[in-house]
Order: sequence, then C-alpha cells, then structure tokens
Amino acid sequence: MTTYAHNTAIVGVGATEFSKNSGRSELKLGVEAALAACADAGINPHEIDGFCSYVMDKVPEYELARMLGCEEVKFFSQIPHGGGAAAAPFMHAAMAVQTGAAKYVLVYRAMNERSWMRFGTGDYGIKPLPFFDNMNYGWYMPHGFHTPAAWVAMFAQRYMHEYGATSEDFGRVSVAVRDFAATNPQAFFYGKPITLEEHQQSKWICEPLHLLDCCQESDGAVAMIITTKERAKDLKQKPVIIKGAAQGMAKDQQSMFSYYRPQISGLPEMGVVAKQLWAQSGLTPADIQTACIYDHFTPFVLPQLEESGFCERGEAKDFIRAGEHARGGKLPINTNGGQLGEAYIHGMNGIAEMVRQVRGTAVNQVANVENVLATAGTGVPTSGLILGAE
Repeated sequence: MTTYAHNTAIVGVGATEFSKNSGRSELKLGVEAALAACADAGINPHEIDGFCSYVMDKVPEYELARMLGCEEVKFFSQIPHGGGAAAAPFMHAAMAVQTGAAKYVLVYRAMNERSWMRFGTGDYGIKPLPFFDNMNYGWYMPHGFHTPAAWVAMFAQRYMHEYGATSEDFGRVSVAVRDFAATNPQAFFYGKPITLEEHQQSKWICEPLHLLDCCQESDGAVAMIITTKERAKDLKQKPVIIKGAAQGMAKDQQSMFSYYRPQISGLPEMGVVAKQLWAQSGLTPADIQTACIYDHFTPFVLPQLEESGFCERGEAKDFIRAGEHARGGKLPINTNGGQLGEAYIHGMNGIAEMVRQVRGTAVNQVANVENVLATAGTGVPTSGLILGAE
C-alpha cells in the first residue's frame, strides 16, 4: 500500500469568485486564493515550502512564492495534460509531505480563461515545426477535429451506437448539475436552472453535443494546502484525509485522440486510476456518498461512472435516467454545479467542493458524507482522488 494514502490531508481551501472577466491578473487571482487557503488552514503563508500545479496555468510557482513571502521552497512540480492532471497535484503533494520533502504544499489553479483567452476556439498556436504535438494535430485538423467538442463528439457517437444512450441522457447530466448551480451563490449560473427541453433546443456545437453539453470558459482561482495527518491535528480545520490518489494512462493512450483502440466507447485510463484508488483506500463504490465527476463535456460523464465501478458497462444511461446522479439520488455528482454550472477551473473547483462535502460545509450538503470521489479530465492521461473523514 502507498504510504501517503490515509496519512496525508487537505487542511486549507481558498477560492476567488468565478466570472467571465475577473478584472485582474492571473497572478493576483492565484495570490488571493492562496492567502484564503492559508487563512482557512490557520497557517502563515511563509510556512508554505512546496507548490504543485498543472499545465495551462500560467502562474509560475516561483512568482507565487515570492508574492506570498515564502522563505525556503523545497518542492515544486507541474503536471502535464491540462484538466487530466486536476487530481494529480494532490498525489504529488501527498508524496512530498509524507516523505519529508516539504511540510506544507500549496496546490493551485489560476486563470483568466474567458477574458484573456478562449480555450475552446481551436486556435492553439500550432506552427509548422516538426515537434510531436504539431505533427500529431496534422492528422486530425484537416478532417475537422479543431476543438475539444469535436474530439469528444467522436467518442460520444460511438458510445451512443454501442449502448443506446441518447442526447437526452447527456442532457439529464446537464440539467442535474445546473440544478445544483442554481442554489450555489458562488456558481456563475446561480439562480439559472435549465430544463431538458432547453437543453435539447440549445444550438449544436458538434453533434451529438449541444451548447449545454459543453462546460464554461471561466476566470478564477482555487488553492488548497496539503500536509501530513499528524501535522493537521494542530491546525484550524477538520482535516480531510487523502485516502487514495492516483494517475493513469492505458494502452494506446493519446491526448484526446485515442481513436485507434479496439473499442472507443470507454475511458480505460480512468479505469487504471479507479483500480488504484479502490486498492489504496480499501473502499468500494458503495462507500462513496457523493462525487465530482469531471464534466468538461456531458458524454464523458457516463463512461466515467462505469470505469469507476458505479455502473456496469453501458448501464450509466439507466443510472442517469433514474436520477441517481441528481439531487436526492444515490450518488449526487458535482453538487457545486460542476464545470457546466459553477465554473471551469479545470477540475480544481470540483475537488474543493468535495473537501467541503467531507467537512459538512457545502451549500448543497449531502447527508452523512464519509467518503467522496473526485475524477479529473478524461480523453487524456488522467488522475483521481478519494477523500474522506478521519
């Protein structure tokens, strides 16, 4: 068993507001979230001696450390694969504090993804140079695969063909998370629930994805602090124990273009992660009360439920049709409103929501929460977490 599982904890959470135009720099957003996390944990920012984030965040750890007044930083890492790395910094941070490489590691995400850039436009600044990523895109873009929505649409079409899922099933995911967002004052879509009919009438982005199947582009920042369980006992908040933390790639893995596998209706990289999480935690899907299932696009929520063991292969549509993912269901997911309803901070805000659920302080609090699951972005090498009460 890994030594960091059950022996490390999240002890502080901080976030800015989520908007479409923050009006300040990404560095300032990061500092605000970091200071809020320190205040929440009850530690001096100078005590932070480790940093971990993931790519597509343009706030360098050395500048954030300088702004916070950190004196001796002993650990720092940045993990590739964008949203697929959302849970991975917690794994790296847990390893760092458990081995003594650092005492307090700040995990963070800060971005002006709406006001400074538009991530979903398909303009990635690719140049005619013989680097792998440039060459790889060259096989797909001539065929219309210009945007993340188009990349996911291929997998979604195959999933629908194999298992009988429909656009309405994807819509039920969107309706449920927007219901949670509607009662969360921090959500961008606070007070704005949607109906299944509105989902179905929203414009096509790339069939079978409607506009309301696609996550937002958001400005904002989220930060959390990780330390050992022993050290956490002396801090301000109830520690949220990291019971499992894993990364995963599967056979024939590519980044959003794993079209050459024998079957493309699943997400085997998430299966690799889930297998590790259950082994590390000693838990089963029946022990999880609520989950953050990465909802960058609704079609990928269904196979994530299957890969994680909450449904058999092809049966997530029935789970969704029964409303088990919604308010009052067996496994309410994305109780903050998710990336569809609260904000798209590449998964970090969903993990913060799972911390609040374990603490018992979430706006849409699920009853008797002991253990939660958080997944990261899929279609790419990915990661996941199981968090819980001590």
